[in-house]
Amino acid sequence: MSDKNREGKRTARERMAAEREKQKTAEKRRRTLIVGASVVCVLGLAAVIGVVAANSGGDDESKASGPVVAPSGAQGKDGLAIPVGKEDAKATLTVWEDFRCPACKSFEQNYRSTLNELTEAGKLKVEYHLVTLIDGGLGGSGSLNAANAAACAQDAGKFTAYHDVLFENQPMESDDAFSGDDKLFDLASKVDGLDSPEFRTCVEDGTHDSWVVKSNEAFQKGGFSGTPTVLFEGQNIYQDRSMTPEKLKQMVEEADES
Repeated sequence: MSDKNREGKRTARERMAAEREKQKTAEKRRRTLIVGASVVCVLGLAAVIGVVAANSGGDDESKASGPVVAPSGAQGKDGLAIPVGKEDAKATLTVWEDFRCPACKSFEQNYRSTLNELTEAGKLKVEYHLVTLIDGGLGGSGSLNAANAAACAQDAGKFTAYHDVLFENQPMESDDAFSGDDKLFDLASKVDGLDSPEFRTCVEDGTHDSWVVKSNEAFQKGGFSGTPTVLFEGQNIYQDRSMTPEKLKQMVEEADES
């Protein structure tokens, strides 16, 4: 083989190696962006935790002054959890969410089908707790109003469907669209049988506002760093960067077989 040919092959190999390295770097950057997006509420709230604490009074305090009315079927300490799944499921997942939080939407998009599969199979019970951290951090009342509406949907036996619709139609984090009742009614029309006079009255009156405020206070007292906070049998699994829907499913199935 001539020196010219050897040099040509060496150059080609170097170009291929450089291209592979470029692709690896791009993939690493893509994964980093995905992870960053999935925890944006957690990181952002860490920066404004003082603002959240400062804003936990004011309007929320006035709403909390009314009677605490838990939605139908609420369970757990102080009746602050909305359960989804069979009561006798061996595994329990506790989820703290804010309907304005984009990281919560990311969690729902990635895990929803797995959670639905496991709850419908009777292997997992999910306890949802609703909080208002984005209202406290960015202002507005969309987190509170959406959470109250979701509790009203629970009264109608439509929590899961409406919960999913709210996340599917989540506005930009800075957009307080959920503060408007008309927006919540429009989304309720997407859930068969939900948009009723009883539901509208519950939303308009803020029937469960004080309950939502109490749930948010419980979240703050729990010392959690942001939303979503996802606990499996009391252990925070959302902080585990290796967690996947498949890994969670395996954990639940192992618990079910024990």
